[in-house]
Amino acid sequence: MQKRDKLYIGGKWVDSAGAGSIDVINASTEEVMGSIPEGNEADVDAAVAAARSAFDSWSRQDVAVRSDYLRKIQAGLQARAAEFAETITGEVGMPLKMSAQIQVGSPIANFGYYAQLAEKFQWEEQAGHSRVVREAVGVVACITPWNYPLHQIAAKVAAALAAGCTVVLKPSEVAPLNAFMLAEVIDAAGVPPGVFNLVSGPGGVVGEALVRHPDVDMVSFTGSTRAGKRISEVAAATVKRVALELGGKSAAVILDDADLAAAVKGTVGACFLNSGQTCSAHTRLLVPEDRYEEAAKIAVDAAARFTVGDPYGGTARLGPLISESQRERVRDYIRKGIESGAELLCGGPDQPADLPRGYFVQPTVFGRVDPNSVIAQEEIFGPVLSIIVYKDVDEAVQIANNTLYGLAGAVWAGSDERAVSVARRLRTGQVDINGGGFNLFAPFGGYKQSGHGREMGHYGLEEFLELKSMQFKPGVVAGVPKAPY
Repeated sequence: MQKRDKLYIGGKWVDSAGAGSIDVINASTEEVMGSIPEGNEADVDAAVAAARSAFDSWSRQDVAVRSDYLRKIQAGLQARAAEFAETITGEVGMPLKMSAQIQVGSPIANFGYYAQLAEKFQWEEQAGHSRVVREAVGVVACITPWNYPLHQIAAKVAAALAAGCTVVLKPSEVAPLNAFMLAEVIDAAGVPPGVFNLVSGPGGVVGEALVRHPDVDMVSFTGSTRAGKRISEVAAATVKRVALELGGKSAAVILDDADLAAAVKGTVGACFLNSGQTCSAHTRLLVPEDRYEEAAKIAVDAAARFTVGDPYGGTARLGPLISESQRERVRDYIRKGIESGAELLCGGPDQPADLPRGYFVQPTVFGRVDPNSVIAQEEIFGPVLSIIVYKDVDEAVQIANNTLYGLAGAVWAGSDERAVSVARRLRTGQVDINGGGFNLFAPFGGYKQSGHGREMGHYGLEEFLELKSMQFKPGVVAGVPKAPY
């Protein structure tokens, strides 16, 4: 039981100006596993003021010093890795072994990567008779989701701190305990007061206050497309920079010469990761019409190996969904799929018989799904796969691109070259080629209503930087050419 009754503002643990608290529910047991303060606008004002006060000195701090703090944070996370994994497994429901590898391993790597990158990054360059410098954008509000909570925090916070920005973090109130643990690590690392601040609370209160705050220079948000639209609207009033990583409805296109068994199994795995609660999940499987029956059988067999159960037990590959409301949302989509006439190949809306408690959903596969149906167009965010048939490659590309989203996807073919030729036609931010995996150093983000901006790698660092050009008279600075006019 983690009872958190203070916020982290200005380098200190302080009482919230609000009087309320929010319970954190264990996704497997449906029991309270902790609580956090229900922050309010006054807390946001205090946190932003602390971040603004710290910005000037932090942004001018030597890069090597900032990198050293990031390495200390990395070491602190590593020292408490098992504790973080256990907490996130309780909050989110991902099986413990996978939580250790993905939910915790990735953030640890990210803090180390940005420490190293900051020291190698080209902060200045010459452009004709101008010196172009990259400077921190300012105070950044980081608003993060619940599905990969610490990973998404690290992707934003590590890059922002490396850039010289100061941060106010608002974690999801559904999975926030790991953020409080991170604040402890940051405090123990001796990061200067005000550089990192943590305010918890509802998005409609704390999030809105951060987005509209005149002293916040940038908002970096990961979450639903609906919330992203609202953030864009509110942020427009102060013309602040906004980076959005939103929803997805990603397609895995299997071409006729692909290794069908590997492609289908790989797609099922990419769909069911984290019980389907992944924005880049490959939830649409596109197969040639004459290979549908074979693909459907492989998919059902693969889904059967995704056993559902206690995420601490060591054998389950799928844990619960995050909450009762999310479980009911996914069940409703499964019912809509059945009502639409899609073939229910396995799974369904019923609670697994041997798991009466916990927000569990059966891994579900639909066949011969209409590409324009609800389950093929809307983000379900659960372990639900839709198999769609196509006649030729042009139709496959058309179906893959025919959604509001453009976050991720995959192409499977007999050769990487053929897969790449189709991948170039997909309007998505990432495409996995013949089973290529996630890359921490490549840009992550989407097209269309999947958002704008990129995280990860040096691309993520650049999101938190402004460009300034300083013009010199030709001849004043050695090596500067004469103006071309």
